[in-house]
Amino acid sequence: MRAVDTNVLVRLATRDDAAQAEAGERFVASGAWVSHAVLLEFTWVLGSVYGVGPRELGSAIHILLSHEHLVLQEAETVRLALLAFRRKPSLSFSDCLVLEIARKAGHLPLGTFDRRLAKLPGAEKI
Repeated sequence: MRAVDTNVLVRLATRDDAAQAEAGERFVASGAWVSHAVLLEFTWVLGSVYGVGPRELGSAIHILLSHEHLVLQEAETVRLALLAFRRKPSLSFSDCLVLEIARKAGHLPLGTFDRRLAKLPGAEKI
């Protein structure tokens, strides 16, 4: 299966360049894989460059999870991170994903200096 870079996902989500969005759609039509790194860059770009808020960001991640042609790395881990993010939108999605990756790998607690993240089960404030 092919993989996509962050800029492809951004074009598909924002549609701010019609030609690139169309080319991206053609590329993913036969299926494409999205790594955690690309997903995290995608959320950072939407939030910092496009000013997308937590609610809309959660919707964008949900759309990626539901997309008929995209396969997200460890999709269930991403779903769990999205649930945590929707419950605590003051956290970053990346923090939620890092915690869920650690949980899946069996490496808890996740040590953190972030007191908000430390309130989630599996995280511990240092």
